[in-house]
Amino acid sequence: MCIRDRYQRRVHGEINILNQSKKRAMAKGGKKKTVSKSQKRSDKVKKNPLFEKRPRNFRIGGDIRPRTDLTRFVRWPKYILLQRQKRILLQRLKIPPVLNQFNLAIDRNQASSLLRLLNKYVPETKEAKRKRLLEEAKTKAETGKGTKKNDKSSPLHLQYGLNHITSLIENKTAKLVVIAHDVDPIELILWLPSLCRKMDVPYCIIRGKARLGKLVNKKTATAVALTSVRKEDNPEFESLVKTFRSQFNDNKEALREWGGGILGIKSQHKRELFQKAIEAETLKKAGI
Repeated sequence: MCIRDRYQRRVHGEINILNQSKKRAMAKGGKKKTVSKSQKRSDKVKKNPLFEKRPRNFRIGGDIRPRTDLTRFVRWPKYILLQRQKRILLQRLKIPPVLNQFNLAIDRNQASSLLRLLNKYVPETKEAKRKRLLEEAKTKAETGKGTKKNDKSSPLHLQYGLNHITSLIENKTAKLVVIAHDVDPIELILWLPSLCRKMDVPYCIIRGKARLGKLVNKKTATAVALTSVRKEDNPEFESLVKTFRSQFNDNKEALREWGGGILGIKSQHKRELFQKAIEAETLKKAGI
């Protein structure tokens, strides 16, 4: 008998053994279990024909995917990435008091009352100015008398422009200076609060250069100043000046306060673990 025949016989023998074991198993489990009618009824699930089960297919061209937060998968523009990195860097790094004073801006209530007052002194537009000059020219032609040099027919309005405001502060004609906190580069107005303190001109720092720009019909404005106000607005103006003097001009503590130095969440957890380990070591040494 050759090797091939032996192999075939062995395979056939194994197949026969498997078939016999299957038959035995079938014989054992061949008896049907008796199930009552009530059990059969309970096992049956009542299907409502109005609500058919339609499984969704989320493949290409299929059903619309449910809304998910894709923030982490978005490829953000470069300027947004730079903004976020800058914000985190400013939190981590220690900021000296000269720069940190621009983070100590007035609160929302103070800002709303200040902007309400400044809105009354918005500079006139080119069209309004043209209309006013035409009316003045008509009155001059009719009466034959013009306005005197000392009479200022132009209405009271906000002064803006960094060079112009600097000259107003130096001449002490500015009654109140409002500085934006987010001027970039900050070196443009870094010296302005110290100049206001030196010349004893009340000033305040407000959040948003765009808010100041809106007041003077521009996109943004670094600072605006009031030289005078009307009689009806004088009490409100005086109360604002009083609060800003105590908050900014006479506040020596704000000039010593450092900013930044806020650790990330991982660093905070590491520091807490390190602190706990030190406390445990001290207790161990003390024998408690």
